[in-house]
Amino acid sequence: MLLGIYTEYFYLKILAVNSKTNPEMMEWQEAKQKFLHAWGTLGTEWGINRTMAQIHALLLISSSDLTAEEIMTELNISRGNANMNLRALMDWGLAHKKLRAGDRKEYFAGEKDIWKVVKQIILNRKKRELEPMLKLLDEISNVKEDCADSESLVKSISDIKSMSSKADATLEMLLKADSNWFFSKFLNIMK
Repeated sequence: MLLGIYTEYFYLKILAVNSKTNPEMMEWQEAKQKFLHAWGTLGTEWGINRTMAQIHALLLISSSDLTAEEIMTELNISRGNANMNLRALMDWGLAHKKLRAGDRKEYFAGEKDIWKVVKQIILNRKKRELEPMLKLLDEISNVKEDCADSESLVKSISDIKSMSSKADATLEMLLKADSNWFFSKFLNIMK
């Protein structure tokens, strides 16, 4: 009898926890808000600001194109913030503007192909972070090796340059790869 009470108690506790965390039982609005928040946090890891990532997330999950006003209302942001981040998303290739005949409003759509999103993020991060680093390493690699410190500097630069060049080559290969090839290789690695 006591075991039955404990079992029922734990079963009810599990149900209560699952109703809050199981996406199948979550309300659409709550799920959307959690996704927008999570994608915004993830965006900061890509090197973009949280609002830009949240706008991208909103465009990504929207079933129709959105106006700047709809984005402003949904995310509770200013017009300037929305416009600045929409331009940045278009620069990154993660969103594009659409015009409708007879309508003066501008509509925005997010790239929905996740493979293209990943490729654009890699391309932009490579352009903003890795390429300037490689250029800097090329500039400072011509140090005169006339003392132990300069030899150590040249050795460190050479090692970093070698690793950075390998990373650059890997990213180039990934950017040129067909999505089916990539995912099939990825799935084979995961098995």
